[in-house]
Amino acid sequence: MSPRKTEDGATEPDQQAASTDASAPAEGEDTPQATEEPTPGAAPGRPEAAPESRRARVVRLAACAVALAVAMTAGAVVMGSRDDGGVRAVASVPGTAPELLAGGNLNDSISALQGHLKAQPKDFSGWATLGVAYVEQARTNGDPSRYPQAQRALDRSLKLRPDNDPALAGRAALAAARHDFPGALRYSDDALEQNPYNERALSSRIDALVELGRYDEASKASDEADARRPGIPVFTRYAYVRELRGDVPTARRVLEQALTSATAPGDVAYVATSLGQLAWREGEYETALKHYARALRADSTYLPALEGRARAQAASGDQAAAIRGMEEVVAGFPLPGPLVALGELYEARGAEGDKTKARDQYALVDAWTALARANGVNADLDTALAAADHGDRKSALRAAKAEWDRRETVHTADALAWALHVNGRDEEALPYARRATATGYRDATFLYHRGMIEHANGNEKEARDSLSSALELNPGFSPVGAKAARTALDELGGAK
Repeated sequence: MSPRKTEDGATEPDQQAASTDASAPAEGEDTPQATEEPTPGAAPGRPEAAPESRRARVVRLAACAVALAVAMTAGAVVMGSRDDGGVRAVASVPGTAPELLAGGNLNDSISALQGHLKAQPKDFSGWATLGVAYVEQARTNGDPSRYPQAQRALDRSLKLRPDNDPALAGRAALAAARHDFPGALRYSDDALEQNPYNERALSSRIDALVELGRYDEASKASDEADARRPGIPVFTRYAYVRELRGDVPTARRVLEQALTSATAPGDVAYVATSLGQLAWREGEYETALKHYARALRADSTYLPALEGRARAQAASGDQAAAIRGMEEVVAGFPLPGPLVALGELYEARGAEGDKTKARDQYALVDAWTALARANGVNADLDTALAAADHGDRKSALRAAKAEWDRRETVHTADALAWALHVNGRDEEALPYARRATATGYRDATFLYHRGMIEHANGNEKEARDSLSSALELNPGFSPVGAKAARTALDELGGAK
């Protein structure tokens, strides 16, 4: 498999775009109604506010984090399945009118669509594109209120033209954004019945199968998608499915070929970041930093590249730069993965007050979890590992079990294994730890967790092998975890 063309018009929207746009109409309305949204921060002319308390900061950042987490698409999970505790965003796939989504400023594109639909309210394809744009805006701007708007726009499209494939594919993307992966698969199949070449539906179908743990089917689906509609969205999914099976050389080759075909800045940033993350997981930090540099030359605000660069800097020993970088990420993207990473960087630095700073980050994760659940967000997989290491261990186990009941993936297996371990249930944990590493997916955190669980079960040879493999693969996978792995290895008599 090799890339044969560049995706038509796919771009990553500007992370700094303003949050003002118009809502989709409720059922029965003929035209979009504009609603202005205030910009966060102090009102003009008011005196500068006093420094906020720790509690206020927790609530403020956690509320922002909930919105951002709700907005993550399945693509973000697929190309950045939370293997390293971080989040990777996926470049947008064009809808029925890609030229409306390719300008780099999604809000301007939405405004253009709204103006078009005001003049042409019976344009079913325009409504479908608007629905997809709202899903994308929810992800990039962190505003979950866009999901009901997306639903209404997609419903309007289907009312105007039942079974039109762009709207069905948009429904698949919306379901995936809400972490309803069975629904995403169902709507993808419905769209592909109408149009077997719909790129968004092909991509969402791979996403759903991966997130349901149906890896053999996902591999077949990625082959079919590549044959029908080769392009950057399909190439990156193809690469990730291969990486999940342990075929890193193929994953790297496909991503490198995809990068050579990328022209839009958003595509370059997205694919280069994916290459950086792959290199980081393989312990190739200098290579990873080069890929992140290329991503940031294309888009200096691309948060997944900023996060990846900070992780690679930490692993390379540049702690000060890593902390500055992760602080920048958390300021704009306060999700559990970056929050925990920053907290652990503070812990590893060990300066005066750093323990307090670390606790602040972990407190934000706890607040994020509570607010996410209060808002009906399925955040179990996102928070189980963070809670296991830095929060309520019992709640971590409940969350991991709930997620495993929904979908049996390597990531949910790892999360459940570790949650069982920290709750002292090591015999139960071991089969899940083995399952997490059974596909050949190369992840140092998985190997570390397996090794610690094997150690707790008295399986010394297996523990030494797993812990040594974790540190050989990616010795800087975690400031705290890597240190614990080395300590455990010393107890076991050293590396294999």
